[in-house]
Amino acid sequence: MRCPFCGHLETQVVETRDSDEGDSIRRRRKCHHCDKRFTTYERAEIELPAIVKRDGRRTDYERAKLKGSMMIALRKRPVSAEALEGAIEAIEARLRQSGDKEVDSTQLGEWVMRELRKLDKVAYVRFASVYRSFDDVSEFVAAIKETGKAATRKAEG
Repeated sequence: MRCPFCGHLETQVVETRDSDEGDSIRRRRKCHHCDKRFTTYERAEIELPAIVKRDGRRTDYERAKLKGSMMIALRKRPVSAEALEGAIEAIEARLRQSGDKEVDSTQLGEWVMRELRKLDKVAYVRFASVYRSFDDVSEFVAAIKETGKAATRKAEG
């Protein structure tokens, strides 16, 4: 594994852990040349369904794109990188479990909102406002009320 800091090819694995879901392995590595440490993740490469956009275009699923959009919603929010990774893994599990060769972007967006709602209510509202193209304040208020109702149901259940 090439060191991301100095580019040296010799690195040593100093720690290995399975993810909570058991579908990836986290490895801490140390570079023999610069002594810096970094983390890598090892996952089985599984073909995920294509994403069908609202205009009918089809694109390959891109983990980095999903993570980027979720990180924008989570900017300056108290959510750990591990929690974000867990949410992305849950979304990818849904994609695999669908068994479909294609998934509508609207369905993917709903799964993202469901995971963001679990992680952080503010991030959920941020994402929903862009995803659902809120036009006025009343739509924000409705989304905020929706998160309050979900929290109430969760506390009662």
